[in-house]
Amino acid sequence: MSLRFIAKDPNTDGANCPTVWVDEEKQEVVLQGWDPDEATLAECLKSGPIPKGENVVRLPLRMADSIRKALDAADGTTVQ
Repeated sequence: MSLRFIAKDPNTDGANCPTVWVDEEKQEVVLQGWDPDEATLAECLKSGPIPKGENVVRLPLRMADSIRKALDAADGTTVQ
């Protein structure tokens, strides 16, 4: 697997921060974010269980542009 780096959260220290990648082969977006707090997790669980092997992460809204770029890259609409 080869992940294409898209961006890190510009408002963090650059080391341990939300990050966005794209797996172009699988056409998937890969996200690193903060663990949810208990209230967020409880709210998410109202929609249904979170299966083993899946998790909820939090990303700041300021990363919306990076996430859009990753989605475009994943579906092949971004010219490289």
